[in-house]
Amino acid sequence: MSVCNRTAAALGASLVLSIGLLGCQSQDAELGKLLGEQSSPDATEKQQATVPAIYQDYLNRDVRDDIFYFVLPDRFNNGNPANDNGAAPGYAKGISYGGLDVTTERGFHGGDIKGIEQKLDYLQQLGVTAIWMTPILRNKAVQKDGVAHHGYWIVDFTEIDPHFGTNDELKQLIAAAHTKGIKVFFDIITNHTADVIKFTECHNADGSFKAGNTHCEYKSLEQVAAGDKYTPFVPEREQGLKVPEWLNDPQYYHNQGDSTFRGESSLNGDFNGLDDLDTSHPQVLAGMTEIYKNLITEFKPDGFRIDTVRHVDLEFWQSFSPAIVAHAKSIGIPQFHVFGEVYDSDPKALSLYTTQGKLPSVLDFGFQRVAADIFYRGKSPVHAKALFAQDDLYQDHDSGADLLMTFLGNHDMGRSGYFINQHDAQQSDADKLKRSILSHAYMFLSRGIPVIYYGDEQGFTGDGNDIYAREDMFASQVASYNDNALLGTDKSTADDNFDTEHPIFNAIAQLSELRKRNTVMRRGEYQPRFYQQDNPVFAFARVYGDTEWLMVFNSGRQAGKISLDKADYQLISAPDGVDMNVEGQSISVQLPRLSYAILEKR
Repeated sequence: MSVCNRTAAALGASLVLSIGLLGCQSQDAELGKLLGEQSSPDATEKQQATVPAIYQDYLNRDVRDDIFYFVLPDRFNNGNPANDNGAAPGYAKGISYGGLDVTTERGFHGGDIKGIEQKLDYLQQLGVTAIWMTPILRNKAVQKDGVAHHGYWIVDFTEIDPHFGTNDELKQLIAAAHTKGIKVFFDIITNHTADVIKFTECHNADGSFKAGNTHCEYKSLEQVAAGDKYTPFVPEREQGLKVPEWLNDPQYYHNQGDSTFRGESSLNGDFNGLDDLDTSHPQVLAGMTEIYKNLITEFKPDGFRIDTVRHVDLEFWQSFSPAIVAHAKSIGIPQFHVFGEVYDSDPKALSLYTTQGKLPSVLDFGFQRVAADIFYRGKSPVHAKALFAQDDLYQDHDSGADLLMTFLGNHDMGRSGYFINQHDAQQSDADKLKRSILSHAYMFLSRGIPVIYYGDEQGFTGDGNDIYAREDMFASQVASYNDNALLGTDKSTADDNFDTEHPIFNAIAQLSELRKRNTVMRRGEYQPRFYQQDNPVFAFARVYGDTEWLMVFNSGRQAGKISLDKADYQLISAPDGVDMNVEGQSISVQLPRLSYAILEKR
């Protein structure tokens, strides 16, 4: 079967033609060229391209060559039902036991490290080269009205949470992934630990709130200096449970009450009650650096995603990040990569942490906002031009815009499918599917490193943010998940959803293949080509050496047209109905609605 026909069989011919993914009106030879198939012994190096050897050499592969998959282990695949409730009740006073409730959004659902290992072939077929997992260190399992299915309530920084597996199982996952050329990234936390410290002014001796209190009001530095401060204590049943031992001492925490997420409280307040570490304290800096150096030494991960970066003193990152990267390199991990979560869409705020903060990279919330505005909310593409015009803000000796992690949705803000429904739930199912694939294509073809949110490749939509965007990939028993209409399939989340024939899965797999085989997609310099305020058709180039690819997108509901300076372009991927003509000193490209095309400059 030809390349073109294989693509059509996987995606459905009508879908291929409508979205422009490796369009089947192209000659098989042209498509083979695009995917790197060898057409003859005398073909050029470009035509002979195969998947580079770097995709087996995980250790030396530059992170710009990676394709990330962000996953919550608890919601992905249950490889070992015996650990579903965590540790035995008596272990460490039961702090890491319980919380299993497969019928609610908040409960543990049973997914684990072993489950991820069992699905490595699935991820490899999708094109994934790096797995980023939410935190997997041992948590306080139940806290207030929630449970730690997400892993962000850590009490022991040396041991894997028993809901997810064991230290040995994590090492086995990493070894198995590495065998397939797949990297493994840990999600880490330095801002806080689990909610263990209480205050006599608003808590009872058992840790419950005193009558009339639902939280502990934030006390400012000015109040504390004047003597108006909290008296911290740890309830008897939770004393001495944090590891390493120094974490049990309240002097290393701010103890100023709950953050309002404004002003100084953003740095010094407890994040929804979580014990906020005083990251300006030398012992906290030294202790956290030592914790994560030890984890690198023991498990040999390929990098870290750092949680709640903007809630930590900037000076902390100036020391922590270089020390962590240097340690990884010293023990033989030369491409160890660190990226932070700075929940802000303003490049000025984001770039502060990659330049002054000395983090190599951050999650590009600016990209997420712009992509959603253009492809889901119908706003002008000029927003993208304005965003990328600020890319120089990220440039310094160890960071740049090409290291930014681009994404369309996540476990906190919600899914791309949710945003599509949120803007226009009444649009046709076909259009919703096109918008999802179109936006994923934009993420793969733009500058930066693409991050797929687990389940998006199966058309998950969700009902909102946080727990409403954390569906199970295995058959779910949560009613609010199972009543959602998924994109591109008649299945629901009540079914097992590891379908390698799903149209979004196949679209991403093809984009992954394209990216791997063509350096211009991974390293090409972004250059704006065509943007107009009232035109949903826009174009940008990726330029690498003598190679230039032009990406043309139509985010509108009608066919649209753009004009460019006259140049010798050839279509290498285009939807049915694309029209390219020479008009005087320019060329025009007309695209069908909700489609994209790739052109190469000869």
